[in-house]
Amino acid sequence: MSALTGGGATDARTAKVIQLYASPSGPDAARDSGRRRHPSQQGVGRGPKTSVKQRDSENLAHPNTDGFGQPPAQVTPISSDIALSDEALGVEHRGPSTSSPLFSLGGIRSAVADTLTATAGFIRERMAGEYEVDEFGFDPHFTEAVWFPAVRQVYEKWFRVEVTGIENLPREGGALLVANHAGTIPVDAIITSLAVHDNHPDHRHLRLLAADMAFDTPGISEVARRIGATLACTNDADRLLRQGELTAVWPEGFKGIGKLYKDRYKLQRFGRGGFVTTALRNAAPIVPVSIVGSEEIYPMLADLKPLAKILGLPYFPITPLFPWLGPLGMVPLPSKWHIHFGRPIETGGYDESSADDPMVVFDLTDHVREEIQQTLFRMLSRRGSVYFG
Repeated sequence: MSALTGGGATDARTAKVIQLYASPSGPDAARDSGRRRHPSQQGVGRGPKTSVKQRDSENLAHPNTDGFGQPPAQVTPISSDIALSDEALGVEHRGPSTSSPLFSLGGIRSAVADTLTATAGFIRERMAGEYEVDEFGFDPHFTEAVWFPAVRQVYEKWFRVEVTGIENLPREGGALLVANHAGTIPVDAIITSLAVHDNHPDHRHLRLLAADMAFDTPGISEVARRIGATLACTNDADRLLRQGELTAVWPEGFKGIGKLYKDRYKLQRFGRGGFVTTALRNAAPIVPVSIVGSEEIYPMLADLKPLAKILGLPYFPITPLFPWLGPLGMVPLPSKWHIHFGRPIETGGYDESSADDPMVVFDLTDHVREEIQQTLFRMLSRRGSVYFG
């Protein structure tokens, strides 16, 4: 793990991280060997083995990650209205390590006070009756006045989230954000939603495509609808994109958030590529999103499958703190997060029949997965301390 603890980063170090996290064998490797590559990936990552330095010198490095720590890469915006930052894409903050302010009593008092103030303001405005709820149940007033202020305390003071690549999100119109999924509990969806709202120049809302379980659980279902989540089905996704919404999906599903800690940052299968079909039908750009930090909030050491089956759960996690400490074991560990929004993958150039072409869907799905996986490798190679970086 020494490759993750230093301050600087070299190509050799990146190669070590890729070797550490990548799985060169197993069913995925056998399946990958026969895949046809997406045109934008020809000559990248597979074929004859070459060193990272050789690929860089031949300009064959991964297109979405090669700008880390270097001058800004050329980014093709979705529209001319997109404001591009002058900063290099994907460069993490390298200042002095700091601990979470919530470790102090003052930090806890501040978080509680801010949340109570926001809630009191919400109640006053709510009594006036001036608010709207859309057809999906999304309540912007509740989200901005109550939900986000509460989540923001954890976002800023516990996980200390850093965001890069926000300029890759459109200023207007729809886009499909596709992210890696991890953490035992899907906290990453909530944190990503706030990251988009707080960092986007127009403070756009992110509409989440969630699993059935979120809407089958009493209490959680109502909150999920209010903060903009809806069922991860084709009909809802189509409607959101046609309405010009930023829509997010985590195609790994329970396979991603329920994987063991030893498999951290190794992407699971992306299903059958339903998200690609949706993007193609709506000519919506696909934005790869890479999240580092979510894997360490609940390090899952084991899965009690028999107990999970009895309880009707996809898995029952055993972590260093849960279930040994009871409710306290559900407090997430304060890992340092970094979220990177990658360069959009345009789908407008495909004809209408492409959405029904299994090969096109397969290639684009593989391309998006590879974008996220390689970006994660590069981010990990530049990472400092897991909890104090």
